[in-house]
Amino acid sequence: MNAYCTIAIDAMGGDRGPSATVPAALTVIARHPDVRLELVGDLDALRQALQKYGGQEGQQLSLIAASEVVAMDESPSQALRYKKDSSMRVAIERVKSEEAAACVSAGNTGALMATARYVLKTLPGIDRPAICTIIPCLNGHFRMLDLGANIDCSAEHLFQFAVMGSVLVEASGDAETPRVGLLNLGEEEIKGNDQVKQAAQLLQASDLNYIGYVEGDTMYQNQADLVVCDGFIGNVALKSSEGVAKMISQYLREEFSRSPLTKLAGLLSLPVLKALRRRLDPRFYNGASLLGLRGVVVKSHGGADAFAFERAIETGILEAKEAIPQRIDQRLGELFRSGEGA
Repeated sequence: MNAYCTIAIDAMGGDRGPSATVPAALTVIARHPDVRLELVGDLDALRQALQKYGGQEGQQLSLIAASEVVAMDESPSQALRYKKDSSMRVAIERVKSEEAAACVSAGNTGALMATARYVLKTLPGIDRPAICTIIPCLNGHFRMLDLGANIDCSAEHLFQFAVMGSVLVEASGDAETPRVGLLNLGEEEIKGNDQVKQAAQLLQASDLNYIGYVEGDTMYQNQADLVVCDGFIGNVALKSSEGVAKMISQYLREEFSRSPLTKLAGLLSLPVLKALRRRLDPRFYNGASLLGLRGVVVKSHGGADAFAFERAIETGILEAKEAIPQRIDQRLGELFRSGEGA
């Protein structure tokens, strides 16, 4: 019996392709002797990359041929219909056939979601998969979903997101009973649209650790372990946060370069600035989970470098070892048998 945890990597996806995925894979297998990675893509390109980064095929690393690549700007329907031998599709098919326990890709988000949903299907009781990722906050981090997969969501969808996200938080070891909050424009019960209010009622009636509404500013104060919202709000909130972080970083560079005195102050502050950059570095939090599918699929940022892609692979390994889809399925079964979430 194979003792390895096997992860299929879309090695051609993303802006960097093999120049990021191959060195990341080599670092991960050196760190995890019980993990086997399958690099899916153009064999010539992958062998050249392995030679460049000092790696080779072996028990922990194998190459799987795929003749096509899904472009970052390609429509999901086109990729699904015409790119059946893409590195993305082949990697997902490896999960369906149970030859791999997870798929990791930095490719086109829409195409990845559409293909994964078509190939793997959703779990019973789940209407729509959702994108979930880690976001830093005071004294730690929290997870948030959905981040763009579902623009319009019903109260039932938000409830399903809360269940899936809670299972992931528990399995990750972040909290035994995750605090679940609904993102809203106020903490008062009278605020919010009908979907959010109805979702709040479903969560209050469940055995989830629902703490109520959280606002866009307070969610960074470590109020909740899981923040739930629809994909439109989630994506806007995430991109806004990233934009503010970049703006502050640019302001700091400008202020420290204004004069010889401020440049000296910048040099003296360098250890603090490096520590701050590390805490806010999005590469440390790379790897979004596509929850609700009958298999593990992890989305890396398209522009991820090797270090960031390592983090995405680590997310895939965690979810595969913790059997996240099976745990979500079990949790949903428990809820529906008890009459919750109906």
